[in-house]
Formats: sequence, structure tokens, C-alpha cells
Amino acid sequence: MKCPYCGYQESRVVDSRPTDDNERIRRRRECLRCQRRFTTYEAVETVPIIVIKKSGMQEPFDREKLLRGLLRACEKRPVPVEQIEQMVDSIEGELQTSGSREVTSGAIGEMALEALREVDEVAYVRFASVYRSFQDIGSFLKELENLRNSHTVEK
Repeated sequence: MKCPYCGYQESRVVDSRPTDDNERIRRRRECLRCQRRFTTYEAVETVPIIVIKKSGMQEPFDREKLLRGLLRACEKRPVPVEQIEQMVDSIEGELQTSGSREVTSGAIGEMALEALREVDEVAYVRFASVYRSFQDIGSFLKELENLRNSHTVEK
């Protein structure tokens, strides 16, 4: 690891510990030339996931965008923010473990809808109304009927 003070290439690790979120390791290092200490962080490198939009455009997966959409759907509903963050973590984890570098926005939307269906039906309908772009009351009512039927089947 290159020293940020003198540029020397060799250092030794003085202390290692996980960060608060357990996603990275914080390392205190000491330069073998100037003996000054500095901190580095080590994290697992993940493969970037590319989202293919309905228009055909591509963009990197943005967990904050998914989180904002789910938060908006759950606004004024009895769904804790921690539970919404867990949904996003679960969806992102599933995307990472799928092994695919590309995913359609539709697949992400379906994953979000499935998670919301299990948590809050009103939030599910809100998200579906934006995600599925209901054009009229008939398509909206059809979605409600599908939700009701799936709810009846589960019981």
C-alpha cells in the first residue's frame, strides 16, 4: 500500500477491524520508511449490475433509486424504514448472486412488487400504479382483483 505522505510502497498493518456496517475492513497502517500512520478500507468488489430500461437505455443499478421508490410507495403506511431497507438489501443481494451482469428494469420492478405484496397491500398497489403505468381505471381494477385473488388463494 502506497504511503500517502512519502509515497513509499511498503507498510505494515497495525490494526484491523470491521466497520460499523460490517461491509468493509478498516486497517491502520504504518509506513516502513517514514513511520507515519494512515487508514485504509478494504471492501469486497462487486460486479456492477446494468439495468436495461424499457426504452432500451442502460444505466448502472442504483439502490438509492429503488429505495426512494419503495419509500414513496410506503409513505404514511405502517412500514418501518428498516424493513424497506431490508427489502432493498434483499433485492440487491438477489441481483448480485444471480450471476447476470444485466437485468431489466421490469425484473427489478417485479421483485419490488413481490416484496411489497408480502409487507403492505396498499404500498403494493401504489407501486404497481406507477410501475405498471395503469392507463385507465379498468387496468387498475384488474390489478386489485389479481391482488384479491392471490390473497384468497394464500389463505
